[in-house]
Amino acid sequence: MANQKGGVGKTTTAVNMAAALSQAGLRVLVIDMDPQGNASTALGIPHGGDVTGIYDVLIDGVDLADVVQESPSMPGLWCAPATIDLAGAEIELVPMVARESRLQKAVTRFLATQDQRGDSFDYVFIDCPPSLGLLTVNSFVAGSEVLIPIQCEYYALEGLSQLLTNIDLIREHLNPDLEVSHILLTMYDGRTRLSAQVADEVRAHFTTKVLRTSIPRSVRISEAPSHGETVITYDPISSGALCYLEAAKEVARSVRAGEEGSTDE
Repeated sequence: MANQKGGVGKTTTAVNMAAALSQAGLRVLVIDMDPQGNASTALGIPHGGDVTGIYDVLIDGVDLADVVQESPSMPGLWCAPATIDLAGAEIELVPMVARESRLQKAVTRFLATQDQRGDSFDYVFIDCPPSLGLLTVNSFVAGSEVLIPIQCEYYALEGLSQLLTNIDLIREHLNPDLEVSHILLTMYDGRTRLSAQVADEVRAHFTTKVLRTSIPRSVRISEAPSHGETVITYDPISSGALCYLEAAKEVARSVRAGEEGSTDE
């Protein structure tokens, strides 16, 4: 989940789509790469200064298996928490060898071990910070797809070209498999002409990459993290929960279609 603009719904999208897929019986891992640790909070995962987190994985080479914790409210949903130490990781990573691929190596090693144990994960979501620094670069190198949440506000597309340029550079130099797979419209307000205009503009730019489901403005979505929950468990019949469930279904269908297509080939 990436967008260098803050407040567009990256974390909200990461935890709620993860929760929706987990609720369907899939094993899902959320890696919190944002020093604010909001994804960890929403999943009810402790992430105080004394907690071993993703910082220790990146800087000290701690195994991801020693960091991940299962969400107390969502069995099958796991999280690698972000502690405040992660705020200094951008600087500490600079002199390190292979600094861009430290997360990728840790994730690959962890998933391989889980596969051998018969505890494979179906999905891994990486919640990026609102920047294009080394934490986001590590995330891009570790993943194969980027989902970009775009809020239905006046400056929605501002700065997006820089994000797409960075993704192209990562693809060219570090991770040839990386692609923008989905665009998700967030904070949609059907009562305003602005939301409709922004949605039309985004769909015109990205055509098939934009998910049909838009996420509405919702008090329930905003309230859920304060209870250490996602909106999926906090208020499962709210409009926000239902929309995230539908968006997760769209992503799952596209992944399944892609796997079937590659098998046919």
